[in-house]
Amino acid sequence: MVGAARVSSGRSEHTTFVIVERFSVKNTDTAEHKGYDAGKKVSGIKRHIAVDTQGLPHAIAVTTAEVTDRKGALEAFSLHKTSLSGVVNVLADGGYTGQPFADGVRELLGASVQIAKRNELHTFAVIPQRWVVERSFAWLEKCRRLWKNCERQLNTSLQFVNLAFLVLLLRRGEKDIE
Repeated sequence: MVGAARVSSGRSEHTTFVIVERFSVKNTDTAEHKGYDAGKKVSGIKRHIAVDTQGLPHAIAVTTAEVTDRKGALEAFSLHKTSLSGVVNVLADGGYTGQPFADGVRELLGASVQIAKRNELHTFAVIPQRWVVERSFAWLEKCRRLWKNCERQLNTSLQFVNLAFLVLLLRRGEKDIE
């Protein structure tokens, strides 16, 4: 479905560049799998996604919140290794620094990692190309079911993320038809 959306917008079916990020989501009491993200001070889960320059998802993984950004991204890459075979570059923020992550990406995808760093500490600035992945998370936040993790199983939460992106792709297809 993502490949068809890329082709309809005049791009090749497979991407060569992905932007990776994670988003911590609070759990409700009914959630069975829980973790604590000490950086964001959130008890819940993390959604790891890799998107292309249009914000379309190419890799998604859902983990408990204590899983590091690097480990979650590598899990997403290994789950979607075949669809990411053409990726040459991976753009990430400072949370993904380190040689083990770069080596893992090179081993899984044969791609290089670029780290986008902020110029000044404690000041807000839009980092070029990084806003695309933030916009993708904003699209997910529009889905009422995803603003908080209400699911007992991680796989159920992953499927709701997939459904949200599927709805987005279907709506884009309707606009292309008109």
